[in-house]
Amino acid sequence: MWDDIERLLGDMTRAQERKLLAFAQRLVPHVTPEDLRNPHDFTALVESAEFNFEDGILAGLLSAAAALRAARRDTAS
Repeated sequence: MWDDIERLLGDMTRAQERKLLAFAQRLVPHVTPEDLRNPHDFTALVESAEFNFEDGILAGLLSAAAALRAARRDTAS
């Protein structure tokens, strides 16, 4: 069960990363996946409500994955 949930969250996270990058590249064509770790370097990104919304979804998925790993570790102890 844990593996299935982790796999699902991983798939969702990768899909959201692709979506975020594609959206960001419409605003800043040369932006890279690494650049998205520091979006404040690009005014067009930080000023975009849609970019911030999609980035928030990614942050939520990453937080959920971290919480899942912690819960899994705690139940194994």
